[in-house]
Amino acid sequence: MQLLKELTEVPGPPGYEEAVRKIMTDRMRVFTEKISYDGLGSVIAQQGDAGPRIMLDAHMDELSGMVRHVRPDGFISMQMLGYWLDAALPDQRWVILGSKGPIPAVTDIWDAHIAPHDAPGHVQRQELFLDTGAANAADVAALGISPGDPVAPISDFAVLANNRYLAKAWDDRVGCAVMLEVMRRMGKTPHPNQIFYIGTVQEEGSIEMRGARTSAHIVNPDIGFSLEVGIPNDVPGPGPEAAQEVLGGGPGMMLYTFSEIPNRKLVAHVKRVAADRHIPLQFDFVPGFGDDAGAIKLHASGVPVTTVLVPGRSTHAHNGIIDRGDFDRTVDLLVALIQSLDAATVAGIKSFNP
Repeated sequence: MQLLKELTEVPGPPGYEEAVRKIMTDRMRVFTEKISYDGLGSVIAQQGDAGPRIMLDAHMDELSGMVRHVRPDGFISMQMLGYWLDAALPDQRWVILGSKGPIPAVTDIWDAHIAPHDAPGHVQRQELFLDTGAANAADVAALGISPGDPVAPISDFAVLANNRYLAKAWDDRVGCAVMLEVMRRMGKTPHPNQIFYIGTVQEEGSIEMRGARTSAHIVNPDIGFSLEVGIPNDVPGPGPEAAQEVLGGGPGMMLYTFSEIPNRKLVAHVKRVAADRHIPLQFDFVPGFGDDAGAIKLHASGVPVTTVLVPGRSTHAHNGIIDRGDFDRTVDLLVALIQSLDAATVAGIKSFNP
């Protein structure tokens, strides 16, 4: 729980992952001395010196923003980094990481008494600005804020009923936490391979999955797993075809996204391992979802890869929810998968010989 609190509360916009990288590196050093970095800032830790090269990937960055323009009246426009819902942005707290340190801010919202309406009960869509309390542009400059400064959401970690956790940035700090817990357990567990644990940078804000691409060049994996947050569809509203996961239903595996159609043999292997270990496994098809698996699979001549998920409600907003049981069973599944991937099994997954 302390790890999840630490990881979710620190800021980590794309390209500004320093605070997250420090937590990841400090924790990884407890389990291995083999730690390196790619040229963009992804952190790479290794356990094992022989056998198939298994890559576990989780991105450190989160949905965020960047200072775009400071108006004469002191209000600040923001370049959004990543896919935000418009409804999730007004009247939210943020931190601007300026040259003089973190500055709190809030996105403005029109007062209900004066908001213009297109129709009764429907407020017009408003342009978004950050309010630091500044009265003019000089006040903003005095705070150490200038265009290009990263802006991260603020949301405190909290424990809810039924062992569920509320926080920001589950996408993808929950994957980072799964990775660290797998690493802790594999340090004391025999396995037939080399495991590379990678906290990647710059997954959000683009469809290039930049850190996954550069780190895969270093690792040269035989098999890849992207550890991500899943998309439960268990709240009132969206229809049953939108997504199929539920909170508390166990780990998930994505079977279709815009960035990936997973390797069929690897999918079948994950299903077998989950069934053998009596771990419930959910499946999902989300065309609007993309992740680092899309970059890993295109490394060199191609890598068998799939995405393993911890379901999380409201991932692209300030406040999301995960279930602790889903987290724990995802760790169990990854540990079992790593133990199962010996040289013969990996060769079979990689073979396309008819």
